[in-house]
Amino acid sequence: MPAKLSVNLNAVAMLRNRRDLPWPSVTGLGRIALQSGAHGLTVHPRPDQRHIRFSDLPELRALIDDEFPDAEFNIEGYPTPEFLDLVEANEPNQVTLVPDHPAQATSDHGWDFALQANFLRDCVQRLKARRIRVSLFADPDAGDAGVEQAMRTGADRIELYTGPYGACHDDPARAAEQAEILGRTADAAVARGLGVNAGHDLTVDNLPMLVRRVPNLAEVSIGHGLTADALEYGMAGAVHRFLRACES
Repeated sequence: MPAKLSVNLNAVAMLRNRRDLPWPSVTGLGRIALQSGAHGLTVHPRPDQRHIRFSDLPELRALIDDEFPDAEFNIEGYPTPEFLDLVEANEPNQVTLVPDHPAQATSDHGWDFALQANFLRDCVQRLKARRIRVSLFADPDAGDAGVEQAMRTGADRIELYTGPYGACHDDPARAAEQAEILGRTADAAVARGLGVNAGHDLTVDNLPMLVRRVPNLAEVSIGHGLTADALEYGMAGAVHRFLRACES
């Protein structure tokens, strides 16, 4: 089965926030993405609300509940008490925990599973008590040891950080090397019963190699590349292009 596509709406929200106006509509473009075949929506609300606002979350939850009950809502973020409260209030299907500092422009590394195992275990248990699937952001080379620690937290999945892979857009040989590194970590996760997601700088061009190397890939979360495509092809056209890439 091809990897499911979750459309990350942060870039849409960042564009909206350049003006004190309600457009482009985060919820409206989320609707178009789901109408076009996307399997879910992803948001990453940061403490300063510089893109996704806390007020967007109940609107997106209602959109899925009312119009697309088979779609999933994925909320990403660093698990502060405030973030966990926000998650519980908006009942996502999945939470992806990332080790972001609030000042980071974007996620750029995975968890140190050995160092932060106890902290993550507590967060995972709290979320799973609410029947929320939990995915942990993982470095591409987390390897057997890192995946073992991730599994011991009780998480359901890892999300492979694909930034280094995406950075090889002009170097096919290096891209193949990075795909193999990601593939080995994915293999270790699958062997331990963990699902595998992936995200960061994925594009229509680089998705096919990744899905061939990680055939059990459950979900890709894509924002920047898909939003850039939408400027040329419209949101519906961009979603169709990425869905085809997931099937390559």
